[in-house]
Amino acid sequence: MKIAVDAMGGDFAPVEIVRGSVDACREFNTEVILVGKEEEIKQELDKLSCQGLKLDIFPASEAIAMDEHPASAVKKKKDSSLVVANNLVKKGEAAAVISAGNTGAAMTASLFNLGRIEGIERPAIATPMPNKKGMGVLLDAGANADCEPENLVQFAIMGSIYAEKVFGIPNPRIGLLSIGEEETKGNKLTIEAHQLLKSTKVNFIGNIEGRDVLKGNCDVIVCDGFVGNTVLKLAEGVSSVLMEQIKEAIKGNPIALLAGMMLKGSLSKIKAKLDYTEYGGAPLLGLNGVSMISHGSSNAKAIKNAIRATIKAINEDIVGKIKEAVN
Repeated sequence: MKIAVDAMGGDFAPVEIVRGSVDACREFNTEVILVGKEEEIKQELDKLSCQGLKLDIFPASEAIAMDEHPASAVKKKKDSSLVVANNLVKKGEAAAVISAGNTGAAMTASLFNLGRIEGIERPAIATPMPNKKGMGVLLDAGANADCEPENLVQFAIMGSIYAEKVFGIPNPRIGLLSIGEEETKGNKLTIEAHQLLKSTKVNFIGNIEGRDVLKGNCDVIVCDGFVGNTVLKLAEGVSSVLMEQIKEAIKGNPIALLAGMMLKGSLSKIKAKLDYTEYGGAPLLGLNGVSMISHGSSNAKAIKNAIRATIKAINEDIVGKIKEAVN
């Protein structure tokens, strides 16, 4: 399989994108097409040991900046690395696309080029969500700020398939994020969605509250994109501040410093679990193709792991299984 990687997308492109792609080719024995400005990509590849790796360059003369309007940029910049990478998937020359660039543009380019699965009204970003008991999936994480109850039902179906096939969670528990556990609690959207979810085949356990998100009380957290993105950014901020506070507390106390050294291994495991680079990317589920969206500040490790997650999604035929579930 060949994976098209937007080499010009992200805060640290193309340096970290190229390095992560090379690492993935070496570790996973996969094929990567680096899409972007050819000379810049070659300069980075020349710094690395790439002999024997399945790496190609597909030229694209433009790049979409992080602050550009998504729809306008995709429409105007036909030869941007992001649009060209998606076109490779559309034409069957690549099995998937990955970008750490402008999230809105990545969604727009994939939606325009790959199209929606028949029966899916709104694609959703399914973000890996570490919790106390392991790993969960939150969707939508920002693709749809406003939703209808039927959209949340489809998010639940797609999230259940992804959690089972990619994270290996049998019969994933689906929780609807609301302001109370009772089915009468919430706004109009969640109350109506709750009733619809009760009649589906997914393992719906009912409403969950914000405090349950990181406890691992469910495997798939369903909400609209506005709420989901807010939860995601809050969790990132809390984990970052928490680690900083732990470091500061240890620095100022010799005894705490000694204890910190003894707990270094355990603290490293906690940090890794909360580190987005460990998971790499979030798929845009509901499309006629695999499109993985990575964090804008992705480093080489994040890109490598995004490619790993993409390979898993392809091998498990996530697109095909969603088609079967909704049609």
